[in-house]
Amino acid sequence: MKTILILLAIAGSSFSSNAQSTEVLDTIYANDHKNVALFFTSPIRQGITGSENFVFTYNRKKEQHFGLLQATPGKESNLLIISTDGSIFSYIVRYKERLSTVNYFVPDSSSIGNEKPFSSKSGNKNEIKDPQRGKKYYYKRFSDYLLDRKQKIGRIKERTEDIVLSVENIVFDKEELYFVINIENESSLDYDLNFLNLYIETRKKGKRKSLQRLYQEPIFKYNVPARITENETVTMVYVLPKFSLGDDKKLVLELNENQGERNMKLNIKKRYINNPN
Repeated sequence: MKTILILLAIAGSSFSSNAQSTEVLDTIYANDHKNVALFFTSPIRQGITGSENFVFTYNRKKEQHFGLLQATPGKESNLLIISTDGSIFSYIVRYKERLSTVNYFVPDSSSIGNEKPFSSKSGNKNEIKDPQRGKKYYYKRFSDYLLDRKQKIGRIKERTEDIVLSVENIVFDKEELYFVINIENESSLDYDLNFLNLYIETRKKGKRKSLQRLYQEPIFKYNVPARITENETVTMVYVLPKFSLGDDKKLVLELNENQGERNMKLNIKKRYINNPN
């Protein structure tokens, strides 16, 4: 990437330059013929991209305040950056042929949280800006780990009209259950997702049999699409508080199409819930 010449050019830049962007970033665009530089007030300790078509380089041997992003054509991904003071920065990254901005000066205020938990010994009550953001960051990181791991718990699958719904894995971590859910669109029509919900069903015995459904609200959802295009497969993660099922209960995953009839229900037996990975 001819980084030596680029680094020498960037070294002459000033953090106080008024000509550069200081906006809070949500999405960063990059391409394969320009370097996009990100400057931080604290040195970069770690930078991770979610896809191989994005490359973020920084000095791993000597602490420096900037890193360089390049991209090749492909699907959007994400960029996670952790500074030496533990500040966490997270962005969506996309390929774009023409770039309007190639240098960004990132303020501390755009950090989504801090990886270092608050310690009463430190006396710094502002170390974690938002505990809920810290939890969401952990859920996201663990979800990324599960998607990369590609572990399976068993054959939990349902199909209707070339739409395949499956639960690839169920994992218990800390006090939560992580459901790795896969939707595969083998049809020639896009699938617009209306909802994907989890319910606990209780079947009452007796002369008058009845069925009670209790919706299970996820505390975190990751990589849930609005649309699955033709011949596309999307894997997502639902995080729920840990629970178990009795003999008279089962878990149902219900998929519903927006303005369509390709709907289905997937039964998940209690053994998968009570004995997760």
